[in-house]
Amino acid sequence: MTSVRGVIFDVDGTLVDSNDAHARAWVDALHEAGFEVSFERIRDMIGMGGDKIIPDVTGFDPESPEAKALAERRGEIFKQQYLPHLKAFPDVRALFERMRRDGLELSIATSAKPNELEPLLRIANVADLISEKSSHKEDERSKPDPDIVNAAVRRSGFDRAELVMVGDTPYDVEASHRAGVRVIAFRCGGWADDELGGAAQIYDGASDMLANYERFKRTFEK
Repeated sequence: MTSVRGVIFDVDGTLVDSNDAHARAWVDALHEAGFEVSFERIRDMIGMGGDKIIPDVTGFDPESPEAKALAERRGEIFKQQYLPHLKAFPDVRALFERMRRDGLELSIATSAKPNELEPLLRIANVADLISEKSSHKEDERSKPDPDIVNAAVRRSGFDRAELVMVGDTPYDVEASHRAGVRVIAFRCGGWADDELGGAAQIYDGASDMLANYERFKRTFEK
């Protein structure tokens, strides 16, 4: 593969079937804090971080003690009630192994907190195949801002033109474009093709991309 040297993956909704679980954890935490917000409203925002979700649904400044307490409680609920039941999408490891055989460096760019990322990668069974991990930090803006993708680009050591991002939400697509990185979208996160506009390719998920791997190679060898 001549033009692509590295692939940056999102995790939630891309490698692990966790988007609904994240939405439910937010609904639960907001309910405890006195905010009744529908699952559907929150589900449409999954892929962004708490720095985007909390101000939208509560009006709290994301740096306020109230916002930080709410985000912390959401994390506790997610890890205690939902994380143990999550599963990876089919063929995630097989896709990673195929890419590694082509000499591609694989990395992560996710809005997940660092203490959630490691168990998610264990569920996906790909931690040993990843070169670099960039997760949401306090001083970064979550997707669709490009901060996390830019961090993954810096860590990779490659030029942006030598990378492609794989994600499942409109926020991944926008963040990648803003970072100057080409993007592939997966439908398994719950978004339709018209909501993933701007992706160079769209697949159902890892299994579909693996089955059509030659298409991926042809497009990104150009």
